Amino acid sequence: MSRLIAVFTAALASLAFAGLAVAQEPLRVDVTRGNLDPLPIALPDFVGASDEAAARGADITRVVTNDLASSGLFAPVDQAAYIEDIENIDLRPRFSDWRVIDASALLVGSVTIQEDGRLVVAFRLWDTRLEEQLLGLQYRTAPENWRRVAHRVADEVYERLTGEEGYFNTRIVYVSEGRGSDGEPLRQLAWMDQDGANPSFLTDRSYMALLPNYSPNSQEITYVSFLDGQATTYLYDLETGRQEALFSSAMRQAGINPDGQSLSARFSPDGERLAVSIQGRSGHDVHLFDLRTRNLTQLTQHPADDVEPSFAPDGERIVFSSARGGGSQLYTMNVNGTDVQRITFGDGIYTTPVWSPRGDLIAFTKQSGGTFSLGVVRADGSGIERILFEGYFVDTPAWSPNGRVLLFTRGEPRSDGTRYEIWSIDLAGFNLRRLATGGMASDPAWSPLIE
Repeated sequence: MSRLIAVFTAALASLAFAGLAVAQEPLRVDVTRGNLDPLPIALPDFVGASDEAAARGADITRVVTNDLASSGLFAPVDQAAYIEDIENIDLRPRFSDWRVIDASALLVGSVTIQEDGRLVVAFRLWDTRLEEQLLGLQYRTAPENWRRVAHRVADEVYERLTGEEGYFNTRIVYVSEGRGSDGEPLRQLAWMDQDGANPSFLTDRSYMALLPNYSPNSQEITYVSFLDGQATTYLYDLETGRQEALFSSAMRQAGINPDGQSLSARFSPDGERLAVSIQGRSGHDVHLFDLRTRNLTQLTQHPADDVEPSFAPDGERIVFSSARGGGSQLYTMNVNGTDVQRITFGDGIYTTPVWSPRGDLIAFTKQSGGTFSLGVVRADGSGIERILFEGYFVDTPAWSPNGRVLLFTRGEPRSDGTRYEIWSIDLAGFNLRRLATGGMASDPAWSPLIE
């Protein structure tokens, strides 16, 4: 995919318009407040000089609108209520026409198709109360990348109005679940844009694939395969499709049975190492695997199983689950295996810890009294854990790149068995949404922002 190029232009970044503005605070959405009233924003279709450009402009507007609405922080105003017809984004809007329909923000844009077929997408974001331009940008890109541009626009609007990075220009890898002709379970890797567009399969139905995790550069994933009958971790290059079974030779060198399970490998923030739980003589222990030297270093050594490791965003500590205290609880340790600290003490079985990209919280799932929960706890174990969702079955949380949204597997009982789907919820426990995967799905992994 060709790289998108963002271009600041003098006309877009620093237009000086005359006009009166009421003395008010600039627009800002406070994402820390929880269940706040979403900000009303108007998004007329991006204009174009030709029918083709206008049609693509409408497509881009639709994607941007859906992205912003899906966050729960913005309320797009119905286009049927618009009074002003935007024809030229370089002209000053009639702000009173937008205020009267309660649009606090206004996003206008244009699409130009160059002679070589490339798209130029320009946009301006306005504060209708202060009558000020908040943002102006344009992108040049290949025509097939128009959806990427739309997600980039949504990310820019999100960041300008919240003060935090967006998460719309991302992809999600997950496990597509189904059943074969004989009723046997089928689990294969699939991926899609975060809004459900462009889905495709990464593996076939000839073997089961589980628990994918993204690399920091979005070019590779790890996953657990049963291709050889054992739970084996594979490295999958998303650009070339090349796959490689990991750990077998390193396990032999470390005196570990190479037929032992390797589970839940996660990348370090620099992408140079993997933290993984490997089955040895005394159970599962957490190891570090150097992707360059292919050396395996054991970090934990305990009779209880130590599993599901996840790096802190600075790469200095690792969280994992362990039954070393009796029932399964969460622990953190230094990246060299020292200074093990327990961080959860509640009733129930704590599993699937994942460190937030912000570094302050760790997400987890918990089973207690027949109920599954999705929650977060401070990384140092202080304070009280917060439960975001409870249900029949909850598993495999995954953070958005900005640490404000969680994906998770949700299972609900049906007459023919449990139906698994992927849902999202924000960090305040609101804006619960089901992802459009086209069928049963589980084990989501969220990519970093795509540059």
